[in-house]
Amino acid sequence: TTPPMAEPFKTFINPEVVTRAAGHLARHDPGFDGDAFCAAVVPHLAALELKARAMCVADALERHLAADFEDAAAHLERALRPLNAPPGTGGLDGWFLWGAGEFVARRGMAQPVRALSCLREMTQRFTAEFAIRPLIAQHPALVFDTLRQWVHDDSEHVRRLVSEGTRPRLPWGLQLRGLIADPSPSLPLLAALQDDTSAYVRRSVANHLNDIAKDHPVVVAAWLERHLPDASPHRRALLRHASRTLVKQGYPPVLTLWGRAEPLHGTATLALAPSHIALGDDVALTITLRSQAGEPQALTVDYVVHHVKANGQTSAKVFKGWETRLDAGQSLTLRKRHPVRPITTRRYHAGEHRVVVQVNGKAVAESAFHLTVGSPAAPG
Repeated sequence: TTPPMAEPFKTFINPEVVTRAAGHLARHDPGFDGDAFCAAVVPHLAALELKARAMCVADALERHLAADFEDAAAHLERALRPLNAPPGTGGLDGWFLWGAGEFVARRGMAQPVRALSCLREMTQRFTAEFAIRPLIAQHPALVFDTLRQWVHDDSEHVRRLVSEGTRPRLPWGLQLRGLIADPSPSLPLLAALQDDTSAYVRRSVANHLNDIAKDHPVVVAAWLERHLPDASPHRRALLRHASRTLVKQGYPPVLTLWGRAEPLHGTATLALAPSHIALGDDVALTITLRSQAGEPQALTVDYVVHHVKANGQTSAKVFKGWETRLDAGQSLTLRKRHPVRPITTRRYHAGEHRVVVQVNGKAVAESAFHLTVGSPAAPG
């Protein structure tokens, strides 16, 4: 039988979360009608996915918070969880603040300085990475002036917002088309944060650079050329994560900078077992590399699964494998179990799924497994 899917993301904003938030808002402003607010949100949640639930919360806040933005922002700030209180206690925090941040972005567009001040408080309880983006689009000079100050903020959450909020292609967020076309305004901010003391901040910088790599690989290659020599272990790890898309694509300048430009000098085989699986099963990959070189080889070994789509065509997805070394004349066996299970971000379809092994960005071996969806697998 097919195992149950993980709980949907949409349940992060649920009737209990909304009711609890209404209580916090009412406690800090007796004029706030918590019952009416809940009535405007809760009955609609079941039919909505996560982002739509956050927008429903924002719609209701527009109707039930004070008409004056300064008053509404102050009300939201008073209702926030105190920073010294544990998450989930004593005030607004968590996923409810996605909708609250959207409210600030909508109603604060004409008062961007006040809106940014409010988002600085919110991001320390959840994140304001979605809410700040419309402000960047409408008031780029003002927001970037503020971000240049925030790179020195005492809060790692505020410093992370500098990077995460300006990511050109943030998942679930408004695409910043100006920064997709020209990422240069963000680069000084990333340079200031790439050696941040917080791993949380550095991870965001890596993801931001990886976003840039999708549109401007030359920019990221130049960044590596400048910042990789003599990098600290923390910075080196950040830059490796920032390079992941270009490494998977086999982009030669980046492979060269990581010492992975040379193709495999030797042979490679891939075995998959079983050859037939049902949705919910795993496929075992066994990769054997044999050196025919007279010196050690530094290898990045990834694999590509060509997922079958509804129309029978395929869509390739690269999965991270191994960073390894193959000594002269050595044989090396690498093993991995690849789960083929229901997830919210991919729909599986029956058929033959090709798996291709790539070494230093170049295909070296392939095999295939047959996936059955909705009925038992054939024997392998």
